[in-house]
Amino acid sequence: MFNEYNIIDKKMDDKALKNPLVKRRKTKIVRDTSRVITRLNIPSNFLRIPKIVDRVIRLTENEATDLLFSVNLNFSDRHKKIDTIFTDNFNKVSEYFPCDTEISETKKLLIGAFFTMEYSVESAALFNPSIVPHPDQSGVEPGNLRFIMSLRATGEGHISSIVFRSGIISENCSILFDSLSEFAETPKIRNDQFYDRHLFQMKIKDMNAWNERSESVFKPLPEMFTFAELKSSIDALHLNLKTLSKNEAIKNILWLANSNYFIKFRLENNISERVIFPVSENESRGIEDARFVEFFDDNGEFTYYATYTAYNGVCILPQLLETRDFLNFNIITLNGKAVQNKGMALFPRKIKGKYAMLSRLDGENNHIMFSDHLHFWHESKIIQQPMMPWEFVQVGNCGSPLETSEGWIVLTHGVGAMRQYSIGAILLDLEDPSKIIARLEEPLLTPNEEEREGYVPNVVYSCGSLIHNNVLVIPYAMSDITSGIANVGVKNLIARMKPCS
Repeated sequence: MFNEYNIIDKKMDDKALKNPLVKRRKTKIVRDTSRVITRLNIPSNFLRIPKIVDRVIRLTENEATDLLFSVNLNFSDRHKKIDTIFTDNFNKVSEYFPCDTEISETKKLLIGAFFTMEYSVESAALFNPSIVPHPDQSGVEPGNLRFIMSLRATGEGHISSIVFRSGIISENCSILFDSLSEFAETPKIRNDQFYDRHLFQMKIKDMNAWNERSESVFKPLPEMFTFAELKSSIDALHLNLKTLSKNEAIKNILWLANSNYFIKFRLENNISERVIFPVSENESRGIEDARFVEFFDDNGEFTYYATYTAYNGVCILPQLLETRDFLNFNIITLNGKAVQNKGMALFPRKIKGKYAMLSRLDGENNHIMFSDHLHFWHESKIIQQPMMPWEFVQVGNCGSPLETSEGWIVLTHGVGAMRQYSIGAILLDLEDPSKIIARLEEPLLTPNEEEREGYVPNVVYSCGSLIHNNVLVIPYAMSDITSGIANVGVKNLIARMKPCS
């Protein structure tokens, strides 16, 4: 059923449609500021931590009980298992005061509460969606499709995270969203996953960071090692913290280990409750523009991948999400000189034995690249340059290519005068996707009057679509603040394209 907090129906003016091929759905997916996660709230001056703890300890037990009751009264219905959250955050600050300090269970929870804050993940915007088939299609009526939609949610401080919605696409391509949960939760993070020693060393070498010190760290490690084993190997070199901080080899190894991690949501969390919030230092200012794709291996098994941009306020880093169930996610770094910019989109299968991916390496043109290894991308080739006025500034992809019998449909974005973003389309050769065989000369979607106002005005943008019953279903962002959905018939779209010589 539709949820009153995130779905708004509005009548659309047919005269505002710029392309008669496209049907804009009435549904809007908008932000819900009531959905909050909890975050650790640590003062920037760590010396304040024991002072705060001491103030709580000095309370009488009755005062602490009354205060904890008040906190729970105000916040326990906004978060599942709030006592667990308080306990976890107490444990995270316990190293800052003497371990032999006598503290009651009530005061431990209260201390945890003082180092906890709420964060509204969608308070600023909910945009740049992508959509894939749900891994569980059981119970779905014939002709319908259950889907998962990812969106970029932006909150206080313009920090971006990934949130999800789910629902059903009917046989005639109308969309019914599942009810949106009032809860939002972040996953458990695990740094002690097993790392592949050979792959890890390849990444260190690709970073030009391999030397005698690196070799000394990896020499005692098994073929599959944990984060704890890596730390033990570093500690065994008898390097003190001051030396470690100045040793570039050690810094690079720890940086890479912390950038490749594993997260797990609780099984009882439904899909709309799951929030992938920045974890590593590289992501500290946001996880941006995840492009999800259902990738099929040679044996027919599928894995969901999503390329995204990790941003730390200064630099961007290309990352890859990997999941089979949207409960367990591996976060992986991408390496190589060809993946040093935003907007990468993986093809849904290998082509002639190689992985293939689109990118916008130079910030202006559409590139394609091929690789024998999913994690390493060294060479790229320009396949599309700005040609039409509505894309004179730059072109890029709007998500992973979609396979049809006629070729690979790629939705593109073009930037024109006044930094107006439009969505276009090209068709790539099935066997040689470095070749454009047809393209739209006019935009498929251009911001209309209702879509041009927002955080970044005059923008329509998508991070991934799907084909259902020969209809292209396009979730798209409106001026970096909210999202909508448009449909276009695949045959009509391809017929409208102009063949390329």
